[in-house]
Amino acid sequence: MKISNETKVGVITISALTILILGFNFLKGKDIFKKKRRIYAVFSDLGSLSKSNTVTINGYVIGSVYDLSAKDKDISGIVATINLTQEVNIPRDSKAYISTPLVGGSLIVIEKGTDSVFLELGDTLLTRRDNGILDDVRAQFAPTLTKVRNSLDTLDIVLNNINRVLSNENRDNIKQTLANLNMASNALNGLLDNQTGPLAKTLNNASEFTEELKKNTENINKTISNAKAASEKLAALDVQPTIDAINDLVGKLKSVVTKIDNKDGTLGALLNDKTLYNKLNDAILAAEILMDDLRTHPKRYVNISVFGRKDKTGPITSPAVKDSIPK
Repeated sequence: MKISNETKVGVITISALTILILGFNFLKGKDIFKKKRRIYAVFSDLGSLSKSNTVTINGYVIGSVYDLSAKDKDISGIVATINLTQEVNIPRDSKAYISTPLVGGSLIVIEKGTDSVFLELGDTLLTRRDNGILDDVRAQFAPTLTKVRNSLDTLDIVLNNINRVLSNENRDNIKQTLANLNMASNALNGLLDNQTGPLAKTLNNASEFTEELKKNTENINKTISNAKAASEKLAALDVQPTIDAINDLVGKLKSVVTKIDNKDGTLGALLNDKTLYNKLNDAILAAEILMDDLRTHPKRYVNISVFGRKDKTGPITSPAVKDSIPK
């Protein structure tokens, strides 16, 4: 039986389409010749996850994303249908999350739990949100950014204060202060001038004084030697006899003072007995009265009268009033 060319073309076209469909499904992770093993996971945000992305456990690929669909009309969640290509035991408390590496596409990572009961086909995985690299970087940079903002705010306040300080009046004061500093700097330069400055002159005088000291070093050494010799002679003197003589003199002085203070002695009686003092005072007063009376009434004591009469006045009882020493 002869086959026509049209039949051959049709068979070839159908075969090519079949191979194309099978290859496309294979590239998408769909194997129509294998039994379907599907589980589900519900995510609040897919990120860059799309169909045919891989599903891994401990880094090993166990399947792919077969389909993505909205959970409801409000899109409160997105259901990811996972087509398992491996027969694996997944604990019931395992959690799935969407990982987005820096290089490559997103994938679903399943963290194995510890439950002894495993998921069955058609069950839904627990899910969580993954803190990706960008989230970690953002979390680490957040405090730094806060500090930078605070620093910028502080810098803004400082600049505002500087603007207030640099008012017209303050600018004039600052200029005057800078002028004064310039004058002080010039004065200091004049002071520190190594030729004519006072400091240079003082240093030159100190240098000359040092040179003079160097020249007179021999004389200074001799003076120090003489002083040392005199000190040694003084140290060698026997001062104990002198000290003994002074102690003996002090003892004798103490003895004399003791005798003077003693009322039984003559000098002690004169110094300490008030009765003797009063008697001496009375005797001196009586002698003074007698002398004044003799000088005032001499006729009473020398009774020679040729033409005169006898002095009949009484004797004086107290010293006469005198304004000068009697002759």
